[in-house]
Amino acid sequence: MIPQTFEEWKNCIINDCEINLTKDFAKKRLAVYENPTDKETVRFVKLYGKTHLENIIYWFKKV
Repeated sequence: MIPQTFEEWKNCIINDCEINLTKDFAKKRLAVYENPTDKETVRFVKLYGKTHLENIIYWFKKV
């Protein structure tokens, strides 16, 4: 399931993936996802689409 809201996404990261959603973690992920030429970002867009990438960036910024 692809999260549609911040709360769904946060629950997925913390509970399903068992990742501590810290400011440091968010900053590291934003460095990747805000770089449109990063190979991980390109792959993410191919798998989940640009709209979901924009959501992820917005949600990481909320952290």
